[in-house]
Amino acid sequence: MKTYKGYFNAKYPQKYKGNVQQIIYRSSYELKLMTYLDRNPNVVQWASEEFFVPYKSPIDGKVHRYFPDFWVKKKNKEGLIETIVIEVKPKSQTIAPTPKTQINKQYLYEVQTWGINQAKWEAANKYCSSREWKFMIITEKELGIMF
Repeated sequence: MKTYKGYFNAKYPQKYKGNVQQIIYRSSYELKLMTYLDRNPNVVQWASEEFFVPYKSPIDGKVHRYFPDFWVKKKNKEGLIETIVIEVKPKSQTIAPTPKTQINKQYLYEVQTWGINQAKWEAANKYCSSREWKFMIITEKELGIMF
């Protein structure tokens, strides 16, 4: 699978909160979501990695900064404005690693990444709940990308 990285050219730059010249996508998944957010008339405003959520790492016990992929203000079905924080991940990274009988470096990396992601997502859920925002993780399934 080819990895996509680059700068996004917004068709509706007035909707972007942040530096419209520095909208960076790090995957084809992010590019697809950016295109959707930019062109969707119900999206009032959006941003990419423009704020952080503090979280405590289960690996070193220190507080780190988590930059969620997207912050979105949109009109819901009732016409009310809601705020959603979105993390874009491959489905495989949203599932806990399967325990192995033989432990290797790859498995240890997967367990460590899973633990860190869980800490980030728990902190993001709390952060969003305290502001009456929603937090969601979007995968290739929600984006309609099938390989």
